[in-house]
Amino acid sequence: MSSIRRTISRRDFVQGAAAFALLGLSSTCRSRDQVPTPPEKKTRELPARSRVVLIRDENVVNSGRKVDPPIVSEMLDRGVCALTGRPDQAAAWGSLISPADIVGIKSNAWRFLPTPAEIEQILLKRVRSAGVPAGRANVDDRGILGNPVFERATCLVNVRPLRTHHWAGIGGCIKNYIMFSDNPPAWHDDSCANLAGVWDLPVCRDKTRLNILVMLTPLFHGKGPHHFNASYVWDYRGLILSADPVAADATGLRILLAKRKAHFGKEEPLYVPPKHVEVAETRYHLGLADPARIDVVKIGWAQDRFI
Repeated sequence: MSSIRRTISRRDFVQGAAAFALLGLSSTCRSRDQVPTPPEKKTRELPARSRVVLIRDENVVNSGRKVDPPIVSEMLDRGVCALTGRPDQAAAWGSLISPADIVGIKSNAWRFLPTPAEIEQILLKRVRSAGVPAGRANVDDRGILGNPVFERATCLVNVRPLRTHHWAGIGGCIKNYIMFSDNPPAWHDDSCANLAGVWDLPVCRDKTRLNILVMLTPLFHGKGPHHFNASYVWDYRGLILSADPVAADATGLRILLAKRKAHFGKEEPLYVPPKHVEVAETRYHLGLADPARIDVVKIGWAQDRFI
């Protein structure tokens, strides 16, 4: 059994699910609709290993949690270079995006902790510098199904902040694609276990070139729909980049669980087990959740890295 299954499945999946049932709240993870049948899956082959880049800078956010654009821009460029193995910014972004692409940048607009506008603008700039005309690149979240760029997209960039989540345990890169479904609440059953099935929808399948899990100011605790308490936001000041959304989320989850342990002084399972992360590997072969098969490249500020 992999170490992620030991640390998450036994402790968080089992204990978390048990606590959830004891509280009589399991029905909150179910929508009034039945879970949709995922589209027919074409066989995916899991990689032997996945690469994740974790890059941090202690100055990327100030005391008011405002993002410093030049610093976060440098972080993105260094992270993409480390991920792709290319020597410079132009070569790195050019290896991910071609001038012929139509590029949708899937953001997240949750009002309490949205994808920073500074990151959205930098990504648009990098896409355009790769030769994509302005009319063939767009940033969107809740309007993607009616957005002509996303309807015709050949390339997707997936970017959102990490946070605890009432229905899925965590909101990360995997869950960020739920808006590609025409019925997002229908995926809430069983702690959103089948979220990776959204990635099999034709509008987004096999189009994602880059996943960015924003770890600048993650939310590490909360209970209830749309929970938010600023006292549970911490200045981690990092970004996680990967071609593998499951590996990105699994790495972010490890950091979040370590932060919870440090904050509460004991193992503190998530209120809802984030089972969709492991199911994304075992059932959907979307990517790797097992940390023993994830190579984490660590760049920059090391204090309280938790991994």
